[in-house]
Amino acid sequence: MPEKTVAPEPATADAPDRSAVRALLRLWPYVRPVRGRLFAAAVVAIVASCLSLVIPLVLKWMVDGPVAERDPGGVWLGALYLLLLGIAEAVLFGYRRWLVARPLSGVEARMRADLYGRLQRLPIAFHDRWASGQLLSRGTTDLMLVRMFLAFPLTFLLVNGVTILAGYVLLLSQDWSLGLVLLTPVVPLVLVCSAFESRYGRVARRAQDQVGDLTTVVEESVLGIRIVKGFGRHRSQARAFRELSGRLRGTELAKARLLAMIWAVITVVPELAIGAALVLGTVQVADGDLSAGTLVAFLSTALALRWPVESIGFLLAMTQEAATATERYFEVMDAEEEPDAPAARDATAADGTGGVRFEGVSFRYPDAPDDSPPVLDGIDLHIRPGETLALVGGTGSGKTTLTALVPRLHEASGGRILLDGEDIALMERERLRTLVSMAFEEPTLFSASVGENVLMGAGDGAGEPDLRRALGVAQADGFVDRLPEGAATRVGEQGLSLSGGQRQRLALARAVVGRPRFLVLDDPLSALDVHTEARVEAALREVLRETTALVVAHRPSTVMLADRVALLSKGRIAAVGTHQELLRTSEEYAWLMSGEGKDEDR
Repeated sequence: MPEKTVAPEPATADAPDRSAVRALLRLWPYVRPVRGRLFAAAVVAIVASCLSLVIPLVLKWMVDGPVAERDPGGVWLGALYLLLLGIAEAVLFGYRRWLVARPLSGVEARMRADLYGRLQRLPIAFHDRWASGQLLSRGTTDLMLVRMFLAFPLTFLLVNGVTILAGYVLLLSQDWSLGLVLLTPVVPLVLVCSAFESRYGRVARRAQDQVGDLTTVVEESVLGIRIVKGFGRHRSQARAFRELSGRLRGTELAKARLLAMIWAVITVVPELAIGAALVLGTVQVADGDLSAGTLVAFLSTALALRWPVESIGFLLAMTQEAATATERYFEVMDAEEEPDAPAARDATAADGTGGVRFEGVSFRYPDAPDDSPPVLDGIDLHIRPGETLALVGGTGSGKTTLTALVPRLHEASGGRILLDGEDIALMERERLRTLVSMAFEEPTLFSASVGENVLMGAGDGAGEPDLRRALGVAQADGFVDRLPEGAATRVGEQGLSLSGGQRQRLALARAVVGRPRFLVLDDPLSALDVHTEARVEAALREVLRETTALVVAHRPSTVMLADRVALLSKGRIAAVGTHQELLRTSEEYAWLMSGEGKDEDR
């Protein structure tokens, strides 16, 4: 298969017309069901935030009234008002958090479920191109950033905007000249924030892509720990990890520098304006043009607006990270799914020919250079009903690729494949894959019980008798019964707690448990010792009598399971016949069966 690489960063990440708003608007279908709760939370937060603007008015009343008149009772009453306002503000903000917690966790869960479902429906070619760490980071870190945006910045960009607007109206109403002084930083702050948003978005995207790269390295090191330890490559793996980690650290520091710069500007400029207003207001109080209570209320209002203003940089940073996370999420969601019944196919009706028929089948990998030859070119082959055909070929001849076309793990680039006379391109994938069962050369097991792994190859109605039969065919019942809990024993991740031969036998059992009409086996006995292989072959012959099978074979013992043999050479069928016929008529076949050539199929 083509080497799996990190998906390239899309052009939109650095494009000048990139819009965070446009990216975040794509979340609307997920947010729409909970929009009522989010709107209610925003209203509650606005009320709570605006309560802080009432405190300066209470202070003005206290200074110009009870304090000036030396009325202790009035001072205590004012203190009670302030206490009640503080309690009300705290309760409302707590209520806002309660309003958004449950619905937003549901939004995140739905997005993660949709992403997982999409990954199941995307073609194998997509998974060949994308590193698994990039996909994992989109389903974990990126969705966490989206949820955090919906919970905090989305609400507080609105809340703080309303609070700042209401606060400035209050400031201008108290003293218009001092209010104008505090309005002077608005234009420079808008310009600075605009420049910050663009630069921070690019750095945030780079950081999130680097998190995906780092996740890939960690995952590969953990899954390949036996290779790492066996070849003493822990130092080189650690070096690769440190390089990627150092690169990510540098990007995170760049983010921190940008955030520090914007925070400094947003903090310093308003503070200078407040200082100027304080000096001017003190002069006005001294001249008798302004009451002391009004000045206290004005400065208290200005100080109450410090957090809404200073938090703008922090909220914009979170918004940019959420926008890039949303873009990364929809890069996967926008990927084209496996076509179920391509319109471009020849819709010729079933011709009544049974078995499996390849008619002019060709295939080229989607990522292959245009000038490269196809992997398969003009394959014409017929496997009769109930027949077992062995597929033999040298390195890179395309055997594994040909077998992957039958269940449409890859789509044929040309020609067609018929199952009992029906074009597979016109069949629903779900139905096709109930007819065709596969066992791969590299067996994959899941973190589940032995029984659950095997019964994945059967329908919902399969039970213990089907499981025992399949284990018997694969000669796996003996070692399974010796496991601590028998077939209920859970195997480790990828089944690495079992030997290679045991995993391969369980994979074979999974392929035959559903009694498929068509069976595709990709060298299913390569990891078995000669004695076990002989027993498996004897049991497998009984299964092959009941099905139409295509078996990739590398050894004469596997070839002997077949009724006929097809020799695949340079993407074409070079010869078809019995084992003995091809030994007499084909030098290439005789050489392959002699054991002098080692095969590594693409």
